[in-house]
Amino acid sequence: MTTKHPRITREKKTIDKMVHVYCRGKHGTKGNQLCDDCTEFLAYAFMRLDKCPFQEEKSTCGKCLVHCYQPDMKEKAKKIMRYSGPRLIYRSPILALHHVFDGRKKPLTLKELKDKKQKNSHT
Repeated sequence: MTTKHPRITREKKTIDKMVHVYCRGKHGTKGNQLCDDCTEFLAYAFMRLDKCPFQEEKSTCGKCLVHCYQPDMKEKAKKIMRYSGPRLIYRSPILALHHVFDGRKKPLTLKELKDKKQKNSHT
């Protein structure tokens, strides 16, 4: 994980855990292993998080107003979230609670983000 922002680091931990729960349940992998398809998806998700313009201001990807996932990857993400979300509370309750709280955060538009950054740079 290359991003230094705590919010993105936590989001990466959450998606990593969700993908592992999904792959173990749907593809029968063991331990910390992932199948090739899930490995590819996780690398894609990490890359998208690294490039997220919102960083610390980020809501969850599902609530974001800027959809940066390609359509096929967006569908994979939905499948993974639907399966892993309810199971995450048992596997990693702290990450699950953070994800719920992050999802309640109002997503910003790019214009709101830009305005906020300009306002903060003047103070």
